[in-house]
Amino acid sequence: MSFFRGPCSTIQEQRDQWERKRSRTARELVQTEQRYCQQLELVTTYFVDILKNKGTLREDIRESIFSSIKAIHSVNQSLLVHLENGYFGQGFDEFCPHLQHYNVYVDNIYNASKALGIQLKKNKAFRRFKRLQETRPEFNNHTLEDLLQLPIQRINQYKHFLQNLTANTNPGNPEFQQLSRAVTAVCEVSQRIQNNTRCHENYLELCRVQKLLKGRKTNVLAAGRWYIREGWLKKVPAKGSEAKPKMFFLFSDMLLEAEHCNPLHPTNGDKFTGQHAYPLQDCTVEKVFGHTRSQGGLLSLTFPKAKLLLMSSNQEDLNDWYQSLTSAIRRLQSKQTVVLQRDELRRRPLRSAAESYNTPSSSTSNNPSRKRNMTSVETSQHDQKHLTECERSAPKRMKQPDTPEQSSAETSTSGCVIL
Repeated sequence: MSFFRGPCSTIQEQRDQWERKRSRTARELVQTEQRYCQQLELVTTYFVDILKNKGTLREDIRESIFSSIKAIHSVNQSLLVHLENGYFGQGFDEFCPHLQHYNVYVDNIYNASKALGIQLKKNKAFRRFKRLQETRPEFNNHTLEDLLQLPIQRINQYKHFLQNLTANTNPGNPEFQQLSRAVTAVCEVSQRIQNNTRCHENYLELCRVQKLLKGRKTNVLAAGRWYIREGWLKKVPAKGSEAKPKMFFLFSDMLLEAEHCNPLHPTNGDKFTGQHAYPLQDCTVEKVFGHTRSQGGLLSLTFPKAKLLLMSSNQEDLNDWYQSLTSAIRRLQSKQTVVLQRDELRRRPLRSAAESYNTPSSSTSNNPSRKRNMTSVETSQHDQKHLTECERSAPKRMKQPDTPEQSSAETSTSGCVIL
């Protein structure tokens, strides 16, 4: 005897499965939120409040280290009350407008780590106080550095929990829209964390390259510059002499050629000397040979004022250089095109300026003597106005830099710079 399972039972089983997954996710969310709030309370009670009362740290240093963690703790306590009562949609709907406290914390996290390290190194009283607080049993062998990273980690956990809750909630449920909005808001903060992490890692790479270069003539720490890769390539000279190995550093806006210092030098034996900085803005790159699976190949790079022939005996490395160069040039040129188009829309029409010049002359055309007396004055005023209008209507390629690093980045785009 066989039993036929109708579509109603299948739909009901699917709903039951969704409900089980949702209940499991909700239970885990509440448990982790309780633990999270307890750990935040450790920081606010045993560090922020006591340090404020003792005066061990100045107020600006204390705010630099702990940032908005007290506001985060307050907001999450309110969220925990809703979650424990089962109001997940309402809880996150009221929680998301306060994510600005997380944004402040996220943007300050690397400055906080730096400020904490400085105080641990220089402030003996704070170093002793921190060690004493961390030995409390409530901390469970967690350090202050571990606890300060919790808000960053919690955002990624919220993203995971909310996506699971939304996926297992019936679209007809009133909480579905609330949870969907929460997913969007939390994902924005999560993306902000990822962007900040990439920017920080790029900054560390730029600092590493800067330390590899001897002296201060070559400055790679420029705003908006991204490190891409580095490696040894043989530079083929124009007159047919022997190709010499050079170290090349590829950035988002330039290719830096460097030569290794004398290894016997007492202080600069492991450093490089910057020789040429080639801007990528008007560069073209092509493979002279190396299209096949042969051993190595040759790349030709053409700049407005220079030409490079770079050779490698490693085919895979050569292909990687080619892809990296073409990708960097494409991104840089597309970015410049967008800037020019935006500035073109902001340009003031020259026709209106010309009409404004002609207006006073037409009023004096009926009086020749007066026109003769005013000729020199009008001519100088006309030239001055024309220069002013030309300055206003000229397309602005890049924003004027506020720092020496930015100015060095812009001047490097004009041509090959000999360092």
